[in-house]
Amino acid sequence: MKIDLLGSAKDMLPLDPVTVLLSIVICILLATILYKQKENVHPNYPPGPKPLPIIGNILNLNVQKPHLSFLELTKKYGPVFSIKIGVEKMVVLCGYDTVKEAFVKEEFLDRPMTPAFMDLTGGYGIAFLNGNNWKTMRQFTVSTLRDFGMGKRSLEEKITEESNCLVQMFKCYKGEPFDNTMAIHAAVANNIVSILLGRRFDYDDPKLQRTIRTVNNCIRILGSPMVMVS
Repeated sequence: MKIDLLGSAKDMLPLDPVTVLLSIVICILLATILYKQKENVHPNYPPGPKPLPIIGNILNLNVQKPHLSFLELTKKYGPVFSIKIGVEKMVVLCGYDTVKEAFVKEEFLDRPMTPAFMDLTGGYGIAFLNGNNWKTMRQFTVSTLRDFGMGKRSLEEKITEESNCLVQMFKCYKGEPFDNTMAIHAAVANNIVSILLGRRFDYDDPKLQRTIRTVNNCIRILGSPMVMVS
């Protein structure tokens, strides 16, 4: 009695040429990505969690609160570590002393060229410039702000006045717990507005609160991993 194992295997697993070709292409693509990940790592590149092909370390991050994930990673890799968001390599600095030490160096002039930011700004502005262009615009901005009073006694008086208003607002709660997020943001915004418009707003002013919420939402969206890799 003969059993046609080959014929049975063909009946059970039909081989579609398109499927086979697609599988081979995917395997080659994944192998190429894994090879490049190992090949392009600089000897002094900071340590970090092992990234997955295509998506990088997105699964290692809390998308809603990525800073909490960074704090957890510092416990294992130290205050300077690396991650990948999609195919973009990133170095994360955690802690005041680490950031202060790094950002006084010329090597940290570059900024990531995020497609969403480039489409939004067209490569102009201050926050999203890169390299020497950013350095030039920063010098121009600091010089202009000094003309408005930054670093002078007049601005110090406005900051002191705003601080007193913030303290008075805190005292209204008589030691009871409360959310001070909006109040802190409003105090900072008033310092900026006082330079540009020469006046301040009450913390409960609807225009000021709407502006702060809009700015916070924009920053939250632009800083999300999906936008960073788009």
